Amino acid sequence: MSPRAGNAGPHTLAFVESPVQLLNVLEWAHAHAPGVGLTLVVLSPVDPMTRGQLRRMSDLARDEGHQVRWEEARGGPLAPFQTIGGLSGLLRRARRVVLGDPFSRYVQLLLTITRARDLVVVDDGTATMEFVGQLARGERLVRWHRKGGRPGPRDVVFAPVSASARRRLTPGERRRIEIFSSMPMEETPAGVTVRPHTFAWTRTRFGPPRITKGADMVGTSLVETGVVDDGRYLEAVQTLASAHGATRYFAHRRESTDKLHRLAAATGLEIVRPELPLELIARRGPIGRTVLSFPSTVVHTLPLALSGTEVRVAVCDIDPAWLTENASPRAQGFLSGVTGTARDVHRLSPTAPTPAPNPVNPASPSDPTAPAPFTATPPSAGLVGPAAS
Repeated sequence: MSPRAGNAGPHTLAFVESPVQLLNVLEWAHAHAPGVGLTLVVLSPVDPMTRGQLRRMSDLARDEGHQVRWEEARGGPLAPFQTIGGLSGLLRRARRVVLGDPFSRYVQLLLTITRARDLVVVDDGTATMEFVGQLARGERLVRWHRKGGRPGPRDVVFAPVSASARRRLTPGERRRIEIFSSMPMEETPAGVTVRPHTFAWTRTRFGPPRITKGADMVGTSLVETGVVDDGRYLEAVQTLASAHGATRYFAHRRESTDKLHRLAAATGLEIVRPELPLELIARRGPIGRTVLSFPSTVVHTLPLALSGTEVRVAVCDIDPAWLTENASPRAQGFLSGVTGTARDVHRLSPTAPTPAPNPVNPASPSDPTAPAPFTATPPSAGLVGPAAS
């Protein structure tokens, strides 16, 4: 065990299902439990990209002195029963449970078993904003992109478990609830302790990065979740990349290979499949002087991870015309809120502006060495290659 951590013991048990959740557990431990070893349980998904990033993040966790327990939680019809049965003893002994996704049915099932008096919810991206709001308003736990639709048969069957999990995530005499987050909190549930997440561990362990002169783009899974139309998204990426001289596109781990092939062919962007969460990739560098994004978690996290550097983050709002007919009625408002509450970012209009003339070379207005053009408000407060082959 690394000297950075102490005895793992039965005290703190953490559950993660994504690389970002694992990163944020490490950040929480660095900030609020220094020297304490965690037992970190990875509830592995089936997606190869996510599994690869989780493997690499697990290695970083072991380097920090934490115990990692890898569970093939979705490895067949009996896997959930075997996983929950194998974890029940640990859950009953744990004094504190740290979790990354309170909307996860897996996590909600595990919460019905634990007797822990301290529950900590670490960031799971923009979903954390919705979770905090729902908890404050006393609503049932529903992911933002599904809200507004009718509950399906599985939702109805699972409703008692979800309701039980929500009660356990409500503070009381015998239960303390903590939220560790870099996301803005407009509504704070009564009795809940909110601690700021500043990416101190990331900045301590990595960087500062080498900064290139051009621009990079960050991908999103809004197409895969059925929120944004596929064709509209590709058009928006092509327009932004051309206007701002972007050369690389960092794919979201959930983006489909087919979409990335078409995107690379249409834009000429180099498609990069990161091996780690983008906050770590950016901090290690190299990274573009400008990072372009659509509304997503990174518009909140990258400015923190890259604090002290010259990198600026620019976010392009989602035009309502890009939404699919099946998008949740709340989608536009939620995405606008993600952008509007972001600090230290530049905002771009949904239709990318025509590049301003380059004073160095007027014949090449989109020269990537020139400052990226913005119609922006001032800032407040694996798979690599052009053909993605």
